Amino acid sequence: MTKQADVVILTYKPERVLCDIIERLEKQTVRPNKIILMNTEREYLDELMDRDARLASYDNIEIHHLSKNDFDHGGTRKAAAVYSDAAFLIYMTMDALPADRRLMERLLEPFESDEQIAVTYARQLPVKGASPIERYNRSFNYPEGDMKKTKEDTGRLGIKTYFCSDVCACYRRDIYDKLGGHIEHTVFNEDMIYAHDAIEAGYAVYYASRARVYHSHDYTPCEQYRRNVDLGRSQAEHPEVFGGVSSVGEGKKLVRGCISYLLKNGYWYMIPEFIAQCAGRYLGYRKGKRYVRDSRICRT
Repeated sequence: MTKQADVVILTYKPERVLCDIIERLEKQTVRPNKIILMNTEREYLDELMDRDARLASYDNIEIHHLSKNDFDHGGTRKAAAVYSDAAFLIYMTMDALPADRRLMERLLEPFESDEQIAVTYARQLPVKGASPIERYNRSFNYPEGDMKKTKEDTGRLGIKTYFCSDVCACYRRDIYDKLGGHIEHTVFNEDMIYAHDAIEAGYAVYYASRARVYHSHDYTPCEQYRRNVDLGRSQAEHPEVFGGVSSVGEGKKLVRGCISYLLKNGYWYMIPEFIAQCAGRYLGYRKGKRYVRDSRICRT
């Protein structure tokens, strides 16, 4: 088992859960060589370090500050790679809490026996207190059972072929560099764009379901709307990735499955809330798609 893995965490206005995440990473069966924090706006991280001494207690933490104007979903992750010489890069968000001590070990395991794999990503479990709707959403997108995805799976899986999440994902560095790393200047989906490029280049994406993090959000319909504006916009800006596969089928499957789950488990009273969330998602997605189309019309 290789021990040459660095962890990159993107932070902005971090809470104490970041210290919990780092504490759990330091106790992994495969300990990170470095933990690289790409922090937006220094004052917020400084405030956390004043409140919680744990961040200063480890000798392998490296902090790089940037302004809010300089942050980019893909570009900031790509910039972080410059600070690492490890064979593997694990990207995480500041609210992805390792579920146990074997997260890194299980993210790295698939690479040992399969050189085709370019990236692995972890299973996301609902946090304590998550709503039934969000618990179903997590199980829908992150089920039990590992899965290797290649170009041959696009007909069967559609958009899911390229599904990958930088909430917690591990990249093989030599392939990462060969493919040019994360795309720069994108509002969303930098992970799926990379997965698409890797698969088109003949590599594979691997869902490592035994590598687990706690990560979920109970978004309001308005929050779902705003997130899906970015989702729709990113898909419209990259037709080479998303133009040939549709996400509508997956959306319908999610709606049917969640309503059935709510009815079966006695949460029928949450169906109106779920429908409102779906409306927010759909309207936001359509808005994002139109944003790019209208921008192109204005430029011509």
